[in-house]
Amino acid sequence: QVQLVESGGGLVQAGGSLRLSCAASGRTVSGKSMGWFRQIPGNGREFVAVHLFWNGNTHYGDSVKGRFTVSRDNAKNTVYLQMNNLKPEDTAVYYCAAEFSGSAGSFDSAESWNYWGQGTQVTVSS
Repeated sequence: QVQLVESGGGLVQAGGSLRLSCAASGRTVSGKSMGWFRQIPGNGREFVAVHLFWNGNTHYGDSVKGRFTVSRDNAKNTVYLQMNNLKPEDTAVYYCAAEFSGSAGSFDSAESWNYWGQGTQVTVSS
């Protein structure tokens, strides 16, 4: 089992930055892909970013490309999401996820992921 705990959320003005952290425990996540999703009330979880463990590649949702960066520190068993130039539409609860099953291209589907954190709220004011 893997336990994930997100931190770093908060209130920020538009144009500002935040860095989210996701600390894993229970098992090492160095051999697992790690992802970030976000959700607003009434909607499903939207894919934000993924860091693939087998080649180190990263992929991003269209709405965050060029503004968000996902990275990981395997020594700390932690994955990060650096969010720059934040917009009010980025307001959501952000979730960390570990280990997706299914095809290699299924990482953008929340249903593919096996472990989830409890989420951290990000609010961007205009």
